Amino acid sequence: MATMTEHTLRGFSALGFHRLAYTQWMPEGGLPGRTIVCCHGLTRNGRDFDVLAADLADSLGARVVCPDVVGRGKSGTLANPDLYGYPQYLADMAALIARLDVESVDWVGTSMGGLIGMILAAQGDTPITRLVVNDVGPLVPKAALERIGTYVGTNPVFGTVEEVQRYLSLVYAPFGDLTDAQWRHLAEHGYWTRPDGTLGLAYDTGIARAFQTQPITDVDLWPVWGMIRCPVLAIRGLQSDLLTAEIAQAMTERGPKATLFEVADAGHAPALMDPAQLAAVRDFLR
Repeated sequence: MATMTEHTLRGFSALGFHRLAYTQWMPEGGLPGRTIVCCHGLTRNGRDFDVLAADLADSLGARVVCPDVVGRGKSGTLANPDLYGYPQYLADMAALIARLDVESVDWVGTSMGGLIGMILAAQGDTPITRLVVNDVGPLVPKAALERIGTYVGTNPVFGTVEEVQRYLSLVYAPFGDLTDAQWRHLAEHGYWTRPDGTLGLAYDTGIARAFQTQPITDVDLWPVWGMIRCPVLAIRGLQSDLLTAEIAQAMTERGPKATLFEVADAGHAPALMDPAQLAAVRDFLR
């Protein structure tokens, strides 16, 4: 059985160093020759991947690393919220890959984590050898970003973990038909305890700055998509408003010509906890 350990490293921004936390899942028998990085969505954290990470470590004999992007989970925050953005996230993930001391990694990214993976995979001499993008593509529609902007950074206050669970099961209902135990897992790793003892969601509300200070428009990364050379699996929730059917179909025809896997009972974004979803990722990476 795979074992999980927690680690940290230091990232660097214009205002100095910050802590980056990550979990590492190791297969039984020691350090493998293969590493997979799983990177979460905008307001989530690396513990979202516990089920997938354990499955991949056991089935593929791989080391699976799940970071908390700065401002989320057990990672530190940035003193200036204007620094939250892809330039910082890319630099931090490059530092993580350097820490892992490997020449190449496979990348699984949900939403924001998928965009990070796409941009990394498009670079010259990239270490990304296989890429899984979960419910995100090279065109992010304005309407989906406006919907996300209605809840990101709202800073709700909770009294108990049960209240956190109820909130997550409503706001993130498009994750799919999760069991109570799965929602509980997301809740237990999805809150911070405030100084007054109340609970808040486990992310810095400063990550919402971009939604508040700039006009929301479509995000067009088709030129980036065209520079990706590695094999790509695109996962799409059939009810997704962020990865539409038209965008997903175009992803199979342009650039790296992704393989498409669709999830019937999910929107944005499938939780990657269901056996069929686990099998799709496992088989592609195999």
